[in-house]
Amino acid sequence: MSAAQDPFYIVKEEIQESIDRLLSTFRQWERIPNSGEHQQLVKELLAACESISWQVDELDKTISIASKDPAWYGINEVELGKRRRWTSDARTQVGNVKKAVIVGQESSGLSVIEMRRELMNLPDPHQIVDKPNKYSTANNDDYVAAESDTQLLLIKQQDDELDELSASVRRIGGVGLTIHDELRAQDKIINDLGSEMDSTSTRLDFVQKRVAMVMKKASPKGQFMMILFLLVLFIILFFLVFLT
Repeated sequence: MSAAQDPFYIVKEEIQESIDRLLSTFRQWERIPNSGEHQQLVKELLAACESISWQVDELDKTISIASKDPAWYGINEVELGKRRRWTSDARTQVGNVKKAVIVGQESSGLSVIEMRRELMNLPDPHQIVDKPNKYSTANNDDYVAAESDTQLLLIKQQDDELDELSASVRRIGGVGLTIHDELRAQDKIINDLGSEMDSTSTRLDFVQKRVAMVMKKASPKGQFMMILFLLVLFIILFFLVFLT
């Protein structure tokens, strides 16, 4: 699969664009003195950091899924290593921006709790008036687009796993049918063997009865001669079977 068609690179490109916008906003925040616009940039930066971190985490999960069977997804260990390094670098970039913003706010006198309250649009416990949501429409659109791409990637991977599961079920079904046919063949052989044993037993009973009748009719000398004849015949058969 080419990079242009690989869902990973599609999502990666979207996340990279979000990171580039984050860094651009961060540089703007560094140049602006502490003011109302400065605080607005803080909220946008922290919101973007949270959004990008979540996207990178989701992309990392897809890499973990692909690492279980790289051949199935058409990638190798080298490619997996590159993808892991990129998500690690992206997470580091976002973490550095977030840390710098929080440190800057602490030094300017705004606590992390107050900053997070404003970011999450929560009211101050000492105030009654609710604060309106100040997220920009562009930021929300980027977040929705990135989340949609990530969901599409997860859905594709789930479809691939379901296809693999379906193929496994078909293989197991074929093995089951083969075992069924083999058992039927073995059952037929056993039935035929049983029929042959019944027939042989019937013939053996008939021979035993005939021998018993002959033994009854013969004189003691005749019975002795018959026993001797059978003994000689047994010895001859023994040599023919085991010694030749």
